[in-house]
Amino acid sequence: MLGIISLGSGSSGNSSVIYSERTSILVDAGLSAMQLKKRITLSGLNPNELNAVLITHEHTDHTKGLEVLSKTVPVPVYCNSLTHEAIAGANGSVKSWKLFENGNPFMIGDIEVCGFSVMHDAADPVGFTFERNDNKIGFISDVGHVNQLLISSVKDVQNLFIEANYDETLLQNDNKRPWSLKQRIASRHGHLSNRQTAEFVASIAEQGNLKNVILGHLSNDCNSPEVARAEIILALSNCGISGIE
Repeated sequence: MLGIISLGSGSSGNSSVIYSERTSILVDAGLSAMQLKKRITLSGLNPNELNAVLITHEHTDHTKGLEVLSKTVPVPVYCNSLTHEAIAGANGSVKSWKLFENGNPFMIGDIEVCGFSVMHDAADPVGFTFERNDNKIGFISDVGHVNQLLISSVKDVQNLFIEANYDETLLQNDNKRPWSLKQRIASRHGHLSNRQTAEFVASIAEQGNLKNVILGHLSNDCNSPEVARAEIILALSNCGISGIE
């Protein structure tokens, strides 16, 4: 058994848990430590029994609770070297840093983890795959462009967490954001639109293994769960694919 629980996703804070019968891994700590522990408990897991924290990149909405959480839940924190350089100074309470190289698998408990590079405006942002026996999860939070590395990294997953940040029309028509911010969001180092995510999900689904998709990092102003889900379903339908939740 290998599962995923989203504790929170979006600009207000991002965090998820990957778990098996024996192992639980917190991916990102973008909520307050109090909220992290509360939501982990509500999900049926024990925050004091976490085996590790993984960090995708250094942005505050992915690391906000790490310093305080590490004071009460002293688990090792895994990240790559450039992300470590970006966050170590602000997280002095972390007792154990574990640095990995992108593309090299490693074990946390009974789960095999592999980080892979993604395109986003951070030092060295990553996505992850998690594998146990014949179960595999792909986890891609912040990413601005789908390249061949991204596709090949998750082509055989059964479960996929992927951002669908904005609806292109809603972003263009949004009058709260300056044009420069809209350009950054829509750039190759920004975030994926619903259309881009839908095309990506359909390409993975065509491989035949994908069963479940979790959409994350939806904009509050320029997206909605209903709009994002409808675009994914349409893309799958256009490819003759059904049965994916």
